[in-house]
Amino acid sequence: MKILVLEHPRIASEKRFNDIANTPLWSCLMGGYAAAALKREKFDTSFLDEALPDVSFDQTIKRILALSPDLLCVNTVYFWENTSALFDFFSELKIFGFSGHINLFGFFPSLVYRKILKMCDQVDSIAVGEFEHTIVELARSLEKEKSLETIEGLALKSCLLDNKGRMRTPAKNPDVFAFPERSSLKGTITILASRGCYNHCSFCPVPSFYNQGSLWRGRSPENIADEIKGLVAKGGKEFYFCDPNFIGPGTKGKKRIMGLMDLLKPLNIKFGMETRPQDLDDEVLRKIVNAGCESLLMGVESGSSNVLNQIDKSSGPAQSSDAIELCRKYGIEPEIGFLMFVPDSSLNDLKENMSFLMENKLLDRLARTANLLSHTQIVLAGTSGYNRFEKMKRLNKSGIFEFEADVHFLDPAVKWVATLLTFACHTILKTMSNSRSPIFWKNKDNGISQTANNYLVELSYSLIDQALENPENLRRESIKQRKEKILDRINSIIRKA
Repeated sequence: MKILVLEHPRIASEKRFNDIANTPLWSCLMGGYAAAALKREKFDTSFLDEALPDVSFDQTIKRILALSPDLLCVNTVYFWENTSALFDFFSELKIFGFSGHINLFGFFPSLVYRKILKMCDQVDSIAVGEFEHTIVELARSLEKEKSLETIEGLALKSCLLDNKGRMRTPAKNPDVFAFPERSSLKGTITILASRGCYNHCSFCPVPSFYNQGSLWRGRSPENIADEIKGLVAKGGKEFYFCDPNFIGPGTKGKKRIMGLMDLLKPLNIKFGMETRPQDLDDEVLRKIVNAGCESLLMGVESGSSNVLNQIDKSSGPAQSSDAIELCRKYGIEPEIGFLMFVPDSSLNDLKENMSFLMENKLLDRLARTANLLSHTQIVLAGTSGYNRFEKMKRLNKSGIFEFEADVHFLDPAVKWVATLLTFACHTILKTMSNSRSPIFWKNKDNGISQTANNYLVELSYSLIDQALENPENLRRESIKQRKEKILDRINSIIRKA
């Protein structure tokens, strides 16, 4: 039996070009993990990575038909308004004569598997939750022509007849999984050192994918180091740990990461990581920097304690400020995960966000400023936030299979500020993607970029103050007129180059 594991083509979003929350970062390794699991069990497996620039679905169809696999396993990634192209691709595959079994896996299909199976006849099965063992059992059953109904974690059309959950119980020890296949070792190499999260933030799909709740499992330091040693032997020098919580919880998490650093330091690699503010202390920072850590992203999310409680974030602004200061002590300028706007926030919450960002000197670089001031909470199916807002009848569902939703803001004035400030930030970010622009992101910050940065900060304060002073004034001038003024101001800054 021939098996093909596919990373399908992606189409960039015009609307959501700056939003990456459609799937957790470690999705980039899922196809490789699936292929590795099948190869270890001696299945005839090919891994086709089409998630590359300028690769079209038409090209992918030709390659699949040439390989003619009996089982096609697809790491199915949601790519906003263009996701319907993926399901058109499945239909075209069948039209062109593909007769193999089509299986989907990953975050997106796991969280809306019933809707996909109900609405898409071309999909035969979906691996729900952690997928490696499920896909191996699927392949084995297809090869031996056995029933698929009893495979844990596998959703078939028959699941539409009942309300039973189909999620696979996650493996207790992630060391059991084979190191992922990789299509390339160029540039920064992504590593997954742990699975899941020990918290349950309302906006995050990670807990829902693994356990419908908090669950974190770390690979052993020896297992991680063995994988990295193999990649270093092949020329790898720079790595990025794509786990949501690289360090892990409590004393055990700290002990594990300290042991890993002892194993990584002799390898002379450079790496980046993502973590939560409460996982950092002086001893940990010193250790990871000495082992080669050069970049770090922290999920701060808000400078308002009120908002952090709303989104079930377990850390507070003071803890985040301490972590930022600690990073700088060891020479790391942290990147920040931040939600400037959430549906239940007030204008005072926005003021607290601005105070937090300014006090922590996070609004002094244009690319960072434009990102931090523009992010609005994204609500995806399967998250606790989606379920809560749905019960409150505040969701405006959109996207294929209603996977995403806009939420009605409690305060229209906050929505007004969000609309205009996000427009300004997105205009700046799009301009920064133009290589001919004086604020092109690869260029060093200059006078023009600093002026643009200052304008975004001033605009933020101005919009919040206007909304606080007299909300009725907001209706005197249309959103369209306001946007035109913002665009004129940005253009005048850029034209000064």
